[in-house]
Amino acid sequence: MNDNLRYALAAARLSATDVAAALAVDPKTVARWLQGRIPYPRHRWAVADLLHVDEADLWPEVAPRHQALVEGVKAIYPHRWTVPQTVWRNHFSAARREIGILAYSALFLAEDRAALDILTARAKADVKVRILLGDPEGEAVAQRGADEGIGTEVMTARVKNALALYRPLLDVQGVEIRLHRTVLYNSVYQADDELLVNTHAYGTPAANAPVMHLMGGNEEGPAATYLTSMIRIWATAQPCYQ
Repeated sequence: MNDNLRYALAAARLSATDVAAALAVDPKTVARWLQGRIPYPRHRWAVADLLHVDEADLWPEVAPRHQALVEGVKAIYPHRWTVPQTVWRNHFSAARREIGILAYSALFLAEDRAALDILTARAKADVKVRILLGDPEGEAVAQRGADEGIGTEVMTARVKNALALYRPLLDVQGVEIRLHRTVLYNSVYQADDELLVNTHAYGTPAANAPVMHLMGGNEEGPAATYLTSMIRIWATAQPCYQ
């Protein structure tokens, strides 16, 4: 019996059915977790984010409090597709000052209606939202398509598709979109001082590359390095208009 999980659900006023719906799993699966079965890592991380607690609070036997992680690193996901939707949504929902997106297309987010609604809601709550996408006519986008093995035309089309989906956000005060021509070694998704960093690997689509969840607050920590990169790229990027 996992009493830690049971107590956390009660404190959050959520049922096993609520958790199952949020994680897109069978309610019987959540029931087994409550009975003591240990979920896969991606599900543990998603449940912890959903309940706004540390993974170690729910499964201390498999998640010692960041002992094995470098300071400033909250979690590492083996592939972007293993990061649950709830992690992305909770990440942006938690922003109180600033949201930043730096990528070539970030199409997976643009296609998520709930994610776009969160960006809109945060902007209306006076959170600055800055989106940096690759210039579809730029050489860096074409090269990334070649590096991923999907072809120049496909990558350009993905960026244009993403731009079409993100453009309505420009009607919301506080949202800015710029186009960059920078070679990216990673995509960065910022919510205040926390980042989800999707690394880029030659010959590998971004969805198959690892994602690091970094915590800020330390000027010498890893998050600060990526934030500095975003600031520099933003300064040289060109505004995207309706």
